[in-house]
Amino acid sequence: MEEEEEAIGYLDKVLEDEDDSEPGTPTSPVSPFSPGEKGERDAGKGLEMRKLVLSGFLASEEIYINQLEALLLPMKPLKATATTSQPVLTLQQIETIFYKIQDIYEIHKEFYDSLCPKVQQWDSNVTMGHLFQKLASQLGVYKAFVDNYKIALETAEKCSQSNYQFQKISEELKVKGPKDSKESHTSVTMEALLYKPIDRVTRSTLVLHDLLKHTPADHPDYPLLQDALRISQNFLSSINEDIDPRRTAVTTPKGETRQLVKDGFLVELSEGSRKLRHVFLFTDVLLCAKLKKTAVGKHQQYDCKWYVPLADLVFPSPEESEHCPQVHVIPDHELEDMKMKISAIKSEVQKEKANKGQSRAIERLKKKMFENEFWLLLNSPAIPFRIHNRNGKSYLFLLSSDYERSEWREAIQRLQKKDLQAFVLSSVELQVLTGSCFKLRTVHNIPVTSNKDDDESPGLYGFLHVIVHSAKGFKQSANLYCTLEVDSFGYFVSKAKTRVFRDTTEPQWNEEFEIELEGSQSLRILCYEKCYDKTKLNKDNNEIVDKIMGKGQIQLDPQAVQTKNWHMDVIEMNGIKVEFSMKFTSRDMSLKRTPSKKQTGVFGVKISVVTKRERSKVPYIVRQCIEEVEKRGIEEVGIYRISGVATDIQALKAVFDANNKDILVMLSDMDINAIAGTLKLYFRELPEPLLTDRLYPAFMEGIALSDPAAKENCMMHLLRSLPDPNLITFLFLLEHLKRVAEKEPINKMSLHNLATVFGPTLLRPSEGESKVHLTLASDIWSHDVMAQVQVLLYYLQHPPISFTELKRNTLYFSTDV
Repeated sequence: MEEEEEAIGYLDKVLEDEDDSEPGTPTSPVSPFSPGEKGERDAGKGLEMRKLVLSGFLASEEIYINQLEALLLPMKPLKATATTSQPVLTLQQIETIFYKIQDIYEIHKEFYDSLCPKVQQWDSNVTMGHLFQKLASQLGVYKAFVDNYKIALETAEKCSQSNYQFQKISEELKVKGPKDSKESHTSVTMEALLYKPIDRVTRSTLVLHDLLKHTPADHPDYPLLQDALRISQNFLSSINEDIDPRRTAVTTPKGETRQLVKDGFLVELSEGSRKLRHVFLFTDVLLCAKLKKTAVGKHQQYDCKWYVPLADLVFPSPEESEHCPQVHVIPDHELEDMKMKISAIKSEVQKEKANKGQSRAIERLKKKMFENEFWLLLNSPAIPFRIHNRNGKSYLFLLSSDYERSEWREAIQRLQKKDLQAFVLSSVELQVLTGSCFKLRTVHNIPVTSNKDDDESPGLYGFLHVIVHSAKGFKQSANLYCTLEVDSFGYFVSKAKTRVFRDTTEPQWNEEFEIELEGSQSLRILCYEKCYDKTKLNKDNNEIVDKIMGKGQIQLDPQAVQTKNWHMDVIEMNGIKVEFSMKFTSRDMSLKRTPSKKQTGVFGVKISVVTKRERSKVPYIVRQCIEEVEKRGIEEVGIYRISGVATDIQALKAVFDANNKDILVMLSDMDINAIAGTLKLYFRELPEPLLTDRLYPAFMEGIALSDPAAKENCMMHLLRSLPDPNLITFLFLLEHLKRVAEKEPINKMSLHNLATVFGPTLLRPSEGESKVHLTLASDIWSHDVMAQVQVLLYYLQHPPISFTELKRNTLYFSTDV
């Protein structure tokens, strides 16, 4: 059940928070404020955040009560028929299915009726901690409900199968809509409603987190909320113990004569699920192993999953490859959320070390970081690499990078040129060979950063600007393009791709890219020949396989790269030379908001000044660039991600600043990536971000709220607080970006990709405002940029927001303090 998995995720979040913080300490990685900050302004803001959290929670509490009511509605008539000659259900069945629902309803109705007037007549002296404390003290009822939950579901299922009348009732229960909602009723199944109480405790616990975060330590509610949080977390721990058996990672023993050529960790798709394997390529055999669990103090060792003698190993050509089960690809945003989590834990570890923190606390954080990184390592690869044993069995690995796939393939093919014999290993021989893996292996640790030594370079955080100029050394004319990969969180990802240069031996791309670095240490360039033959479709991923002509890698040396000038270089690959230039910009340097000295232009001029001068609601530059992108760039692969040529962007900037009458002619002739780049530059150079300096801290607080209803309430309130020109322009851009994302199958730009590009541009504060106490580049990455991306993503994923509706509506309650 999807909902059940979602709740386990919720439980994990709450329990993880419990692991590394006392109740009441701020647990959000993106919140730069603490509950005890002094000063009237902070107190006022804290008060408003408390109100937003509570009114959002109250709105969701109303929905929950309506759900419980809908569940109770059929109970009375069912009980009435139970004593007749034609019962729908027996009394015993009714008691089992609706066990404790009435009690839970009464507890929440009383809580809602007590809390509602306090929120509606809000003032600074309102206390409500005792209500949450009382709610937490009644969790025993939930324990009884949870213990009975499985049997309640089974009973409802059996009764549905055997009784058509009950099946009809349980398939369509009517839930009343909230008071201020246009929807009068929604239809929900009984199974879904029976799940709601399990979900609710978790939500209440998340709200307690948020409330504590915005309650001063000297407030009378603080100890009561702390107590309620402690009770709730203990309760969640008790019901969560059997749900999530913790993963245990292990490692291996002994040597033998065969030579090991290559080894490494790969993700195998086995029986529909992803498994991390250690793969060993020997001179005559490929062996796939996993680490064995061993008793404490015993030698760790490998367990052989399968082996294929190289004489029997073949790579099926794309058209021969039999259709494999659909590979479940994890959505971008889930991978990004996990990166955010990992970055936040990294910062925590750094702080603990700087403050000479307890080694136990550091170890706990590192363990959690390892688990999260392990998940990322397992779930991010999506490039299929199939190996076939000519005796019949196929094996499928998923890799993060085409570079890696080509390395494994080439290493195997080199060995296959020798005279190899087919063979079968006896069980003793296999044991000896598997035993040798531990001593011979060259890759000792799973490639996650938590396995790195402290003195290893943390890599670069920021933007790497790369211009791919040209390539030489091709023997015959071909359709050629390059891709760029950088390492990120322990694995390589493809970040950019040049256009295909048709029918040439000397392609001249001269294309510039801005690549985001997340602790990266290497840049790889791959050169491909484009294949247009539709018969060569790879059945694993439905893509035509292009031929790799050459590949090469260079280390990103911080000293060499961190200069203001372009650094020219050449990568040699299989007799092919690719010329490129690069320069690096750290994150803090990439967004310097300096107001323009000339107020007659549009770049670097306040948005309110521009719209007033133009007598427009949305600046002309924004409207024109968006119109042009929608006209001819909406299906362009990597639109907004692939940067245009810098000189074109500067030319467009000058024309817009001068309000030149030739703007439209120039736009229609200009490369579409330059127009997209001009729009980004306009927002980047605003003297203050579109979402304003004043509201920036509140956006950071709002996006960190755990409870969905509180977050919705807060995020809409913040939009209402923006000046009209900013808000109208933001909503205009938002709808455009959604239209771009609708073409994701063609342009490869998801909502998450767009949020990553535009989030920092629209939110990053002006220099004077952003002097936060963070020093490490990785701190800046995790605390600021991730949150900025999350804010924009929130609005991109939100149903359409209309300016007039937003101004007219207040979500259930007024949010003015």
